[in-house]
Amino acid sequence: MVNDADTKPRDDSHSSRRLRLQTLVRLRWLAVAGQAATVFIVTFLLKFPLPLVASISLIAALAWVNFYLMIRYPPTHRLEPPAAFALLALDLLQLSALLFITGGLANPFAVLVCVPVIISFASQPIRYSTALIVFAMACITVLALSPFSLPWYNGATINVHTVMQFGVWCAIASTMAFAAFYAYRVSMEASQLADALAATELVLQREKHLSQLDGLAAAAAHELGTPLATISVVAKEMERELKNDDRFREDVQLLRSQSERCRDILKRLTSLSAEGDAHMQRLPLSSMIEEIIAPYRELPIALELIEKSPRKGEPVTERNAGIMYGLGNLIENAVDYARKKVTVTIEHDHDRVLIVIEDDGSGYTPDILAQIGEPYVTKRQNQDTAGGLGLGLFIAKTLLERSGATLAFGNRDPESRGARIRVEWPRMLLDAHSTK
Repeated sequence: MVNDADTKPRDDSHSSRRLRLQTLVRLRWLAVAGQAATVFIVTFLLKFPLPLVASISLIAALAWVNFYLMIRYPPTHRLEPPAAFALLALDLLQLSALLFITGGLANPFAVLVCVPVIISFASQPIRYSTALIVFAMACITVLALSPFSLPWYNGATINVHTVMQFGVWCAIASTMAFAAFYAYRVSMEASQLADALAATELVLQREKHLSQLDGLAAAAAHELGTPLATISVVAKEMERELKNDDRFREDVQLLRSQSERCRDILKRLTSLSAEGDAHMQRLPLSSMIEEIIAPYRELPIALELIEKSPRKGEPVTERNAGIMYGLGNLIENAVDYARKKVTVTIEHDHDRVLIVIEDDGSGYTPDILAQIGEPYVTKRQNQDTAGGLGLGLFIAKTLLERSGATLAFGNRDPESRGARIRVEWPRMLLDAHSTK
């Protein structure tokens, strides 16, 4: 099963936190185009007085850096967090300088200071993003102190009251903080979910690989049969020719006996696979459950299997690695949290197949019960014997739901205590006979 260590979120060096350079370059070209268009409209269409040379110089500097990055690095290059932080900080500095000479916080485009911060929180490690938002707060504070007035009609001056300046500062700061936190939470949850789904696929591939070992054994036996038969024939010929030669007689006899032994091993592998294909690919529901719980019967926790429905007419299921892993993980979890006993109940009729797993532990707390199935929930209760409830449970739940199951997590009656997990399938999805 999945260890608790696997449930911890990835560290800052994880590849999903590395921003692609081409993405940042395209956003920067959009910024260059927007800034240039704004300067053109304000200067030549609205005819507002604007420090044109300084504004064009700042825009040209951003365009030059962007062009250098395009020719210096390939489009697929991914930025390490320090490099991404430096580029986003440079963007923030360039935009702040442009706003500073065009009115500071009185400029209606001052809210764009939030953009580099949001990009950072959506794609970069938290420590670099925190440093960037601190730098952004410093920038908007400096913008509030700008001595330059907002470009306006000749002879008219817009004087923004200090209280209004402070209000704009608070609005931009709060918008930046809220949007950054929101972007970080959404990005982190999406990254964790992607990692958990990738782990689910790896577990399923491993389980399928283990279930296919019999087929691999048959293929190996078939491929090795011909060269081994040749070795056996040559060994017999050598034994007949050298039977009177004391120097080689024992070696040849040993060679022949070992080749015969190899043939016997290959025969057993072939017969094992042939027999397994016949009766191991399909098995009754009760046999599947017995196979799943068998590894846990030797543990100190008592494991009881209750069959509420008769075995006659029970579903015959296809061997499914996802179902077997998922149920095994749920049972292992119940054993980890149980005090003395775990009960597995099987029930089936013409319409459904129901498996209920119960333990006599402390059960689920309300806060954990509301989060079950998320990849990185850590514990059910504060118990020394408690294992993780994060990635392993997420994988089990995902694999079972892929098979068509519906899962319900809850607690038993207050008198009996403990947790209860209900896993239910429509019978037509689980019964191999009904799919024919």
